[in-house]
This record gives sequence, structure tokens and C-alpha cells, in this order.
Amino acid sequence: MGYWDRPIEVTPLQAEGRLGGFLLVGRWPRDTSEWTQFLLLAVRVAAAPGMLPSGSTVFRVVEDVPEVAPLDTIGLVLAEGPLLGNAAVTPGHFASPPAGLAVLHPPSSTVASQPVHPTASGCLFLPGLPHLGLAHRAAWIEADSDGTITRLASSDQVDPMTNADTAVLSTLIAA
Repeated sequence: MGYWDRPIEVTPLQAEGRLGGFLLVGRWPRDTSEWTQFLLLAVRVAAAPGMLPSGSTVFRVVEDVPEVAPLDTIGLVLAEGPLLGNAAVTPGHFASPPAGLAVLHPPSSTVASQPVHPTASGCLFLPGLPHLGLAHRAAWIEADSDGTITRLASSDQVDPMTNADTAVLSTLIAA
């Protein structure tokens, strides 16, 4: 079985009833479409009551895997802290730019586009190198804990300043 034939397995990491991140096993998502599928799972988890008790939370894609990680673990997506408040992640927080950042908004912080069950939302930002012809990529999702998707969008050509979530995430990376 070749590398790209392996499935991607995603496991939520929970500590003290809170979402601490996600474990990625098998291989990295190869494109924006597969990253969007990851974000869909993450938003569905964030829709569960109490998973993001501190409100909107920033997550960082981590390529370095701890030695104690399960076999075939290729990366982590770890909670870095809240988006707002006294303990908020601030520009300059990331000493070296991460491969990607995400923000998950629990139902209490999401203004849903459709009147359905409590809906969570999220944005995943994968920075590019525009001066080298590599565009920024992003995905946006709204979903409830039952799995109903009310909004799903992704783009391989993103101007980070056209959306509040991508603007914040790109600022956190650039600073």
C-alpha cells in the first residue's frame, strides 16, 4: 500500500472534559478537500456541549510527533488557547510559523446561517507563499452535533483579509 493509499484517521484528544486537539494517523491530508473533511469532524466535535467551554479556540497543526504517540501518528492539531479574553493567543505566539491554524467556535459563539440545532463553526487556514506562487488555502464549516452541515466552503486561492477568521489566523502566523 502506497503512502497516498493509506486512510487518514483522526482522533479527538480530550482532557478534563475539554477538547485538547486531534491526533492524525496514517498520512497528512493531501489537499484542501481532505483538510476540509478534517475540519468537518473538528466542527462536529466542537458542537458537542461543553467541548469548548472557554469559547472560540485556536488550534495549531503540529508536524513533530511525541515519541509516546501511537504507531503511524503523523501529526497533531493542538489547542493553543482562546481566541478572545485575558488568556487569548496573541500575535507573536508562534515562534515558527505552523503548517496551519484553525479556529473552532462553539454554538455559544456561532451566529448560525440556518435556524437549526445549536451550531458550531470553524475555519482552517493553510498559509501559502504567495511571492513564490503558492496561494493561501482555507475552509469554513458550520455544523451541529447531529452532523447537519449548514455551511461548507473551501478555496485554494484565499485573500486572508476577506474573512474575519482568516484575517485573525493569518495575523497570528505573520506576527
